[in-house]
Amino acid sequence: MALQKEQNITLIGMPGVGKSTVGVVLAKALGLAFIDTDLVIQEQTGLLLQQIIDTKGLEAFARIEEDVLSGLQVTNSVVSTGGSAVYSDKAMKHLAAGGPVVYLRASCEEIISRINNLDSRGIALKPGYTLETLYAERVPLYEKYADITVDSYSVAATVAEIRKAL
Repeated sequence: MALQKEQNITLIGMPGVGKSTVGVVLAKALGLAFIDTDLVIQEQTGLLLQQIIDTKGLEAFARIEEDVLSGLQVTNSVVSTGGSAVYSDKAMKHLAAGGPVVYLRASCEEIISRINNLDSRGIALKPGYTLETLYAERVPLYEKYADITVDSYSVAATVAEIRKAL
């Protein structure tokens, strides 16, 4: 799969998998812009993700995220999404229309070892859910929307694998 002119690369995957970190390095390596949709949501709402979840609830957060993602109008960019982006078919179809969707994959154990701020990170975690249940729920969605799947190890290795797959 070759990246075409005026296309984006969208990164999806669990919280803590490295979408933002890999995205910045990938954008630099390919000469593209970098967009972190979590930051776009915060900028547009004036609230941190966790504040949106705590004050407005998960359903409102999901609507805000879907509106922001499905309204995103960028080209020649690496787009790092929030881990919950895959809950919106509308948003994912919009992002996929802009170019390849890359699923950054890591084991559940690896994700758990990387996340130490579960209560403040802004993760759309339903009541009673653990990272394990969230992982089990989301992995089939990541696989459904991915054009390319890359295992997330070191940043350099992950960027190299994405470049090779493109």
